[in-house]
Amino acid sequence: MGNTIGGTRKAKVMKINGETFKIRTPVRAWEIVKDYPGHVLLESESVKKFGIRAKPIEPQHELKPKKVYFLVELPNLPEKKVPRRARSDMCVSAKDRLECLMLSRRSVSDLSIVRPTGLDPGGLGPSPGPVRVKMRLPRAQFAKVVEGSKDEAEVAEKIIDLFVDKAGGNPVVEACNRT
Repeated sequence: MGNTIGGTRKAKVMKINGETFKIRTPVRAWEIVKDYPGHVLLESESVKKFGIRAKPIEPQHELKPKKVYFLVELPNLPEKKVPRRARSDMCVSAKDRLECLMLSRRSVSDLSIVRPTGLDPGGLGPSPGPVRVKMRLPRAQFAKVVEGSKDEAEVAEKIIDLFVDKAGGNPVVEACNRT
């Protein structure tokens, strides 16, 4: 058996693919990493203790002899996107912005009061599609309308006539006057 004086003064560095190489100490971490851009050195003991949360060795840290270090590539982190601010050329007062926010939080039923469903968005007349009308009829009057009709279309016509009569001849004008 041979006696050695001084012992080994080398540290072992292992790449992620399992390849190892020995480095003569004293050496700083940046001297190893400079040949591998995007890589860092991790101490094997900290990897054993913390796993993927192990902190990389600082570049000025001196490697110790008889220790094992891992040379790993840091993953690319997604860039944090700074939220964009929308800017408009319109000058709107704070009161108008507040009112707009309050309107945007209203429910659909509240907005139907602002703009009746029977009108087109321009307010120029009846909308081209179907219109839902809510009207209260006494049960006896409804039964009378149904009995005196041949089919469903005639019932619908009579109910529309009742609505027009109640609205004073023009249901569109009446709906606009209510808002």
